[in-house]
Amino acid sequence: QVQLVESGGGLVQAGGSLRLSCAASGSYFRRKMMAWYRQPPGKPRELVAEITSGGIANYVDSVKGRFTISRDNAKNTGYLQMDSLTPEDTAVYYCVVPNVWGKGTLVTVSS
Repeated sequence: QVQLVESGGGLVQAGGSLRLSCAASGSYFRRKMMAWYRQPPGKPRELVAEITSGGIANYVDSVKGRFTISRDNAKNTGYLQMDSLTPEDTAVYYCVVPNVWGKGTLVTVSS
């Protein structure tokens, strides 16, 4: 069964950047759409960005122009580059492929 492990979260000041990684076990990952979701404190989970196996990406309006989703299928790894971070980006970020969720990584943006 495929497993997803996120890394790269942490504490950053507003205006800073972080790069999240999602390491997947097995070859299932490379054939599937991958997405990043996030759950801010006290709020429901929301889609942040998604990318097809071929590299076509879509973003929620609030992160367009600031976040970049990418993937390296040869390495079974996905990424989320986050720039110009604001306190509103504070959340647990999850990597997702169909029917499989990682455990999440916490991103905290201080003002």
